[in-house]
Order: sequence, then C-alpha cells, then structure tokens
Amino acid sequence: MTTFVLVHGAWGGAHGFRAVREPLRAAGHEVFTPSLTGIGERAHLASPQVDLTTHVTDVANTILYEDLSGVVLLGYSYGGMVVTGALEHVADRVAHLVYLDAFMPADGQSLDDLAQAGYGKGAVGPGGEWLVPPMARALADADEAAWYTARRSPHPVGCFTEPVRLARPLEDYPFTRTYVKATAEPRPVGGGRPAPFWAAADHAKTSPDWRYREIDTDHMIVANRPAELVALLLELT
Repeated sequence: MTTFVLVHGAWGGAHGFRAVREPLRAAGHEVFTPSLTGIGERAHLASPQVDLTTHVTDVANTILYEDLSGVVLLGYSYGGMVVTGALEHVADRVAHLVYLDAFMPADGQSLDDLAQAGYGKGAVGPGGEWLVPPMARALADADEAAWYTARRSPHPVGCFTEPVRLARPLEDYPFTRTYVKATAEPRPVGGGRPAPFWAAADHAKTSPDWRYREIDTDHMIVANRPAELVALLLELT
C-alpha cells in the first residue's frame, strides 16, 4: 500500500481530485487531499493573512497529525510551491515527490518571481487588493467545466508573493522525484524566458536525478485526463 498526499492548485480545492481519489483507493492505496485555507471548501477562511506559509502548514500538518510516512507527495500547479515549502517540515516522511505541471521553485523564489505576473500590493484591483480572481480555464467536457467553474474561488495574493523556503536543492534530498508535463500547453516562442512549467519540465527531462513523464492534454490534467494520471501514479508505486 502507498500513501498519496495530493495538493491542489490555485483557485481550486480538494474536490478537484474527486476522479482520482477513488481509483487509487480501489487499487488498495491511501489518499489524502488536503484543502488549502481560504480556497475551495475552505473559502470562508480567506483573509489578507493567508499566505504560502499558511498552505505549507496545511499540508505539513496533514502529514504530521495523520502520522504518515513513505508518502508520495504531489503538487499540482500552484501546489508545487506548497509541497516545496512543506519539505522543511516533512522531508523525512516523503518517499517520492511529484510535480504535476507545477511550479518548481528554488529557495527564495515566489510564484510571482517565476510567473512574472505582477502580483503585489494594489495589483489585484480596488477593493480587492488581497484577492486574485480565478484565471479562466477551458475543460474538455462542458458539464465538467460548469462544475469546476462554479467552485473556483478567489485566491489570497500573499500565497503568490511570499518566497518559498528550501533548505537545499531538491536533488540533494534522499527521496525520488518526478515531473509530469501537460504537453498540449503551448510552449512560448520568440526566444524569451521559458514559461515556468516548461522550464521545470526541461530541467527534469535532462537530469539524471529526475523521472520525467508527459500527458497529452492542457494544464487541466486532473479534470481532463484523470484516468491517465491515475495510471501514472500507480506506475510510481
């Protein structure tokens, strides 16, 4: 049996993994999908004080209070920031780390540093300086799109501007690691700075310290290709 801890992305919630949890459990594994404070089912807890540290604590406490070990820890999209920060508290309980089309920061980098989105004080808009509206995303199925859209919530901006703390490079930790890229996402052209997910994927693809996998869909892997994602995660076990 493997224990999976799956961390969702920005503007989302644990509900995003609903098509992934049951197949993994049916295969005999344990699955935890912590909801991050201030978004998803915990949107009622949103405040200007919610930041990356809050979400790191959400995930670390799930692992510590449940006394989990040998964990496959997955961060999807923004969740890559969260799982990276959580290593400060639970690295010794992680067997394998997965970045699912996710931000992969170095020590001292914020999501805004990687995305260059211009988040910061006053950047979100009058009257909502600390909440970032959900980014529009297309899904393959219209019914699924309506379901997900109704559950996307504004995200506290402090999560995007606080830098991550990482004691040493990811490759120096004893656990194994995988990067999964959504290959239908367009790669920027014109010789500019690579998009952060592509930059992370290129690093993993060429490094002997990483496993690299691809899923042929856009960034909304969890909603558009849950069966393929489940098969990939079972491969890791």
